Amino acid sequence: MSWIETIRTGLEAIVTHRLRSALTILGILIGIAAVILTVGFGEGAQAQVAGEVSALGSNLLIVTPGSTTSTTGVRGGFGTASTLTMANATALSSKTVAPDIKAVAPTTTSSEELTYSTTNWTSSVVGTNPDWLSVRNETLAEGRFIVDSDVTNHAAVVVLGSETAEELFGIRDPIGDTVNVGTAPMTVIGVLNSVGSSSTTDEDDQAIVPITTAADRLVGGTSRNTVSQILLEATSQGTLSAAYQEADYELLALHNITNPTAADFTITSQVQLADTANSVNKTLTIFLGGVAGISLLVGGIGVMNIMLVSVTERVREIGLRKALGATPRIIRRQFLAEASFLGLVGGVLGVGLGLIGAAVIPHLVSNPIAISAAATIGSIVVAVGIGIVAGVYPASRAARLAPIDALRSE
Repeated sequence: MSWIETIRTGLEAIVTHRLRSALTILGILIGIAAVILTVGFGEGAQAQVAGEVSALGSNLLIVTPGSTTSTTGVRGGFGTASTLTMANATALSSKTVAPDIKAVAPTTTSSEELTYSTTNWTSSVVGTNPDWLSVRNETLAEGRFIVDSDVTNHAAVVVLGSETAEELFGIRDPIGDTVNVGTAPMTVIGVLNSVGSSSTTDEDDQAIVPITTAADRLVGGTSRNTVSQILLEATSQGTLSAAYQEADYELLALHNITNPTAADFTITSQVQLADTANSVNKTLTIFLGGVAGISLLVGGIGVMNIMLVSVTERVREIGLRKALGATPRIIRRQFLAEASFLGLVGGVLGVGLGLIGAAVIPHLVSNPIAISAAATIGSIVVAVGIGIVAGVYPASRAARLAPIDALRSE
């Protein structure tokens, strides 16, 4: 029997038992679709994390203050203390002290009500210096960013995020207009391009002012010289570790700390942020992949059951083929071909369902789904492999039937 005849015979057997074949295919279809969507969820989540971390800035290090402890012994979280100052930021900007740090942007952050005419909007107001734009990898949609003279002169100017500008001005050009930040009137000098939202904040909803202006008009008091964070940009990805060490050593010296474990500040890198988030995503992906794998296993068992039933029902046919000269190898090949077809059809339909789900589900939930060509092709190969593996035992059983016994079977 030629391969063409084997394929034709296998297809005829599948078509003859349509309902049974359809139910078998359904098991593989669901398993393959589940695997594709699970892998897609994992890859989409990792891509989303990479995008969010990249949006924070290139080669970024974030220095945050330590925690506070109240008189009753209650400890606050990281960032609640006031251990970082403008002097710390100035020291880190020295090329002698930290040659691998390209730019330093100290920041103070507060939530303020912004008012323009009769419109108001509460937004995050960030006091910083001109380096913030490059450190955060932001760009301007129009106007200009704050410059050194704005910081030196404590200028009453503000740069708006794209969403903040839209909420206050709509489609109107805001450049040159005056916005009240809290109770302080400030002139809008620029609007940032949209960069989207991270997992914790909306990066487009913020207002940027000179750090000296923020200290005078928004912070005031004894906290005017402290900063919420110090953002550091390393000279390159390769010098990120060196920049980390330089910043850590200098801050420990400035704060008179001899034991690094007692540091009153924390330095976090992009790599740490990405690794932490991706470790959670990978764990979830493995768990969901295991569930999807069980679905595939069930589908494979279904193929084996159907093929065993098919062997039992077609004992006389097998005996007749053997009596006419069909060798065990040909009989085995025929049943393996049928199992392979079931796996192939289930795999192709499962991939189709997975692609449809990948297009529809992101509109219903906030998680993106990334489908790779390798995962798609691999899923079809796995489905065919499951069909072949599941068909080995039934095919071998059919090949071992003696012609006389098969012909006498009722």
